[in-house]
Amino acid sequence: MKTFQCASMRPWMVCLTACLMIVGMTLALSPAYAIDEAPAFQDPALQARYERLARELRCLVCRSETIADSNAPLATDLRRQLRELMAAGQSDLQILQYMTDRYGDYVLYKPPLVPRTWLLWGAPFLLLFGGAAAAVAVIVRKSRLPDTDPSDPGLGAS
Repeated sequence: MKTFQCASMRPWMVCLTACLMIVGMTLALSPAYAIDEAPAFQDPALQARYERLARELRCLVCRSETIADSNAPLATDLRRQLRELMAAGQSDLQILQYMTDRYGDYVLYKPPLVPRTWLLWGAPFLLLFGGAAAAVAVIVRKSRLPDTDPSDPGLGAS
C-alpha cells in the first residue's frame, strides 16, 4: 500500500495546510444565524427604546456582549422577553428591575454603584494605583544602588 508523500513539502507545512483546511471547512459549514432580521416594533419610537434597552442588558452566556449583539439562545429569549414586557406597557425602570430581580445585577451591562458593586467599580483604580506604587518602589530602590559594582572584574583592570 502506497502512502501519499510530497517530497517538496516539509512536515510542518503539511500539518499547517491540513489545519487550515479543517478550519476553513468548519467555518464554511457552520450556519450563520441572524440576530433579529425584522424590527421588534413598527413604531420607530418603540423600536429605538427596544434597541436602547437591549444594549443595556448583558448576555448571560457571552458575558462581554449585550443581548442586542449576541446570537446565543438565551440572548434570543431575553430579547423576546424584553419585547413582551414592552408590549405589556411596562416602563424602562420596571423592565430593568424585573430583569435584575430575575438574573441579578450582572444582567445590567452597566451595574449600579451600590455597596455590593464597589469592588467591581473600584478594581481598575486599585490596580492602577497598585501598579504605580510598585513602579515607584522599584525606581526608588534602583536609584539608591551604587553606580558601579565593586565585584565587577573590569574595575580593577585600569
